[in-house]
Amino acid sequence: MIVHDRLYIGGELVAPAGTGTIDVINPFTEQVAGRVPEATNADVDLAVAAARSAFDTTDWATRPIGERIEILARASAAISARMDELTGLITTEMGSPSGWGIFGQVLSSTMVLDAYVGLADTYAVEETRVGMFGPVVVRKEPLGVVAAVIPWNVPLFEAVMKVAPAVIAGCTVVLKPAPETPLDAYVFAEIMEEAGLPKGVLSILPAGREVGEYLVTHPLVDKVTFTGSTAAGMKIGAACGALLRPVTLELGGKSAAIVLDDADVASVVPQILDAGLMNNGQACVAQTRILASRARYDEVLDAVTEAVAAQVVGDPADPTTQIGPLVAERQRERVLGLIARGRDEGARVTTGGGRPASQATGWFVEPTVFGDVDNKMTIAQEEIFGPVLSVIPFQDEADAIAIANDSPYGLSGSVWSADGAHAAEVARKIRTGTINVNHFAMAFGAPFGGYKNSGLGRELGPEGVDAFMEKKAISLDPGAA
Repeated sequence: MIVHDRLYIGGELVAPAGTGTIDVINPFTEQVAGRVPEATNADVDLAVAAARSAFDTTDWATRPIGERIEILARASAAISARMDELTGLITTEMGSPSGWGIFGQVLSSTMVLDAYVGLADTYAVEETRVGMFGPVVVRKEPLGVVAAVIPWNVPLFEAVMKVAPAVIAGCTVVLKPAPETPLDAYVFAEIMEEAGLPKGVLSILPAGREVGEYLVTHPLVDKVTFTGSTAAGMKIGAACGALLRPVTLELGGKSAAIVLDDADVASVVPQILDAGLMNNGQACVAQTRILASRARYDEVLDAVTEAVAAQVVGDPADPTTQIGPLVAERQRERVLGLIARGRDEGARVTTGGGRPASQATGWFVEPTVFGDVDNKMTIAQEEIFGPVLSVIPFQDEADAIAIANDSPYGLSGSVWSADGAHAAEVARKIRTGTINVNHFAMAFGAPFGGYKNSGLGRELGPEGVDAFMEKKAISLDPGAA
């Protein structure tokens, strides 16, 4: 069992202020796999003070941007060197299948870092514009102390998503990992320290919701960035609004994969499954609504059902496993409850729908497909966050667009067609922050975020760095040369 008895605060491992601990439960074995200290409000005070001091009294915020980017380059190389270790650790924490996790959990984190490193030659902190009476310098300056709260589903990836752009901006960060997945955060702290991150720039505090609320409303915090559920994001957004505190929120999704009539179903369905069931369905960008025309509905439903029924369910540490357990017992019960709701509202289960008899332990849900789904049903409107797909019929292309947009969310999506140019025109009509044509992937150099209840602001790309910057206009002396 992995045991940590100290917290990483201000670049040092220090004794926690309290005596509480967090047990990390392996969702496959249902046994305790690790234990860490539970941070308290007093630990938050210490971490925020360290971040405040590093920002206000050292040269961190004014260092050349190239120096800060070099730290990220070294961190990317260090994560790559520990890829197997980190993949196994995250699989133990939250049940992500290792075959997917080595890419989706770890390699993707290095790709985010590399994308930010790629900004070294193009990201400008100053530009000169024409003003009323003379030149105006438009300058970007770091916001200050950042409170970053991340979820359990892709913990290392989310830590990098928050810390990397804050580092480029010159901010300092207090990071709160989810209580389900704190173990990989200790490795991340080691990596950032070895990469040359100065003391005080990063603190990591595993804790629950109450301490998270204290952190995001702390008087010495300048910026909040949160990834998690829409319900929690709304509370954090309201708290930041009351404080006039900048906030970035990356929240839930219920993304639609539109299969146009000219698509090759045999080649499209495996890709949609990867996009819908990745990480055991525990992904905010999961393509969980599959839209097919009535003319090809049975064909698409049968193909999806057959492919999902063939998914390998089992030990997430086995590289051949495609579907592992959900992160916690409460998550399994929630997903099973939504499956029952789907049945009650008239949808038809074509495969799955329960707990796999083959697994004696673990918080598993069978990979499940619903047919005869109306988009107004709960399973089509609510984020399930489990291996559950809904196949929804549409009448024509306009109806498909209307159904895709008939959602409280707008985070991701995809369009599948033999005509890529036409599919791109359809994609332009979907109200979502990111959308793919004939493939599914995140573009790490482009802005990522959502419309509607999927959040506020953007991460990744230069826009991701801008989220940690204030903008200042300096109107120069009109008489100066």
